[in-house]
Amino acid sequence: MGADELFGELEQAIVDHVFRIAPGYGMALGLHQYDGRLPDLRPESTDAWTAEADRLLVQLRSIPDDHLSPPRRHDRLLLQLLLESIIFDFREVGELERNPMAYVGVASLTAYTAREYAPAKFRAEGMVRVLQAIPAFLMAGRRRLRPVLPRPFVELALTIASGIPSDFAEGETLAIEAGEPLLSQFREARAEAETAVAAFAQALKVEYLPQSTAKFALGPEKYRRLLWVREGLTAPAEEILRRGRADLDRNQRRLAEIAAQMDPPVSVEQLLEVLQRDHPTAEGLLPAARADVELAKQFVISADLATVPANAQCRVKETPPPGRALSTASMDSPGPFEQSTDEGIYYVTLVDPAWPPDQQEQWLRNMNRNMLRNTAIHEVYPGHYLQFLHARAASSTLARKVFFSSAFCEGWAHYAEQLAIEAKYQDASTAAEATQLHDALLRDVRLVVSVGLHTQGMTLAQAAEMFEKEAHLGAMPAQREAIRGTFNPEYFGYTLGKLEILEAREKYLATTFGGSRRAFHDRLLSFGAPPVGLIGGLLGSST
Repeated sequence: MGADELFGELEQAIVDHVFRIAPGYGMALGLHQYDGRLPDLRPESTDAWTAEADRLLVQLRSIPDDHLSPPRRHDRLLLQLLLESIIFDFREVGELERNPMAYVGVASLTAYTAREYAPAKFRAEGMVRVLQAIPAFLMAGRRRLRPVLPRPFVELALTIASGIPSDFAEGETLAIEAGEPLLSQFREARAEAETAVAAFAQALKVEYLPQSTAKFALGPEKYRRLLWVREGLTAPAEEILRRGRADLDRNQRRLAEIAAQMDPPVSVEQLLEVLQRDHPTAEGLLPAARADVELAKQFVISADLATVPANAQCRVKETPPPGRALSTASMDSPGPFEQSTDEGIYYVTLVDPAWPPDQQEQWLRNMNRNMLRNTAIHEVYPGHYLQFLHARAASSTLARKVFFSSAFCEGWAHYAEQLAIEAKYQDASTAAEATQLHDALLRDVRLVVSVGLHTQGMTLAQAAEMFEKEAHLGAMPAQREAIRGTFNPEYFGYTLGKLEILEAREKYLATTFGGSRRAFHDRLLSFGAPPVGLIGGLLGSST
């Protein structure tokens, strides 16, 4: 057996080990042997997992470079980062001790109800096993959480918990389809799971919230480690911040130019005000989003930006209850191992009827017609969904199918917005470009705020103020964005990933791809979702 074949055995062992602690990730990738499983997050179990991960890392690093082909050297780094990333969360960050969302966020049945990847009976069996496991899982979480937790984490966990009963209700619809005896089993397990979720939420509200703290920052050293384990980046946070601020300045200058060129000239705030007033009704959000998806698809084809596979099909639905507190819009794409379907699901968060009228109007203004079109570019074509289709179609190794870089995925989708304007989407209208720039400012400020919150002592109030002032957001979305930065510092990836792709395009488009945007994009998307620190090396080699 050759060195690459022996490496393949280690590769499989590492991936199997990852799925033991993250079965939901395996399911999301389309490996349905992991359906119905929750991870064992008791301290003794995660300690044993990390000890075995240490052993696998030693084994991985002991392989000499000259024993592996160049493509497999790349895969070795992916596997290394895959293990280091989870060890970082467990040992260095203490995520399971400080973040209640690590527990309540798992209590969702959406993965079973969203698409018909298997008969109703099979999916309902998975749901029942999840529901049956939730009480013990949440109790283990309560035992593990520290007495004092970051306040934003507690508040968001409470919001997520409030949406879980509605999520379970959608699961019951599937259980009804499966029939007896599964329906009775589902209802019994659902009642016990809902009781456990309510008890967990009550503990958060009564025990944890009153003594919660404003402290959440990773600190400079952990932030530096985060950049490495997630994205293979060795650049210091200061360099990341410099690049983000430079992009923020560029986009602000261009948006100001557009406003000054209006007849009569207007301020940036006035320009955005006009755009935000043009929004669908609450009832019209989903129909408008569906029309925008088809418009974006036809544009990618006609502009020859990238290959759109013949099997591309995307459904548009309302965001499931647990995700509404955190998401404006999102894409659920089939994983690389999913055999049942190629269909993507584009989720859009609708107006909550319980909101007061002014809050409903503010949400609709945030989801104005031009922003919806830009979001369809980001989420569907040529953004997330098209990227996942290409990754699924690529002849790839196990490591490349399993590794997921948030900065690559979000960076590609954000780059897609800029690409669309460059390619004259919507006839390069002022409204389209201004909207894209407005969204780019949001992503730029995310990067700046991420570094600020976690390495420079920036407060939530300062972060929210920056989103309002520099990205021209309203008070409610600005506050949501600031809070997101406390638990998701990786939202730097939108801008950082975009900048890495633009750098690679500048370097390789003409010399390697003869100026063909489609050839460049198809090649880039064939890599799956690699760490953004590796993009240049991949494009510059035959790997």
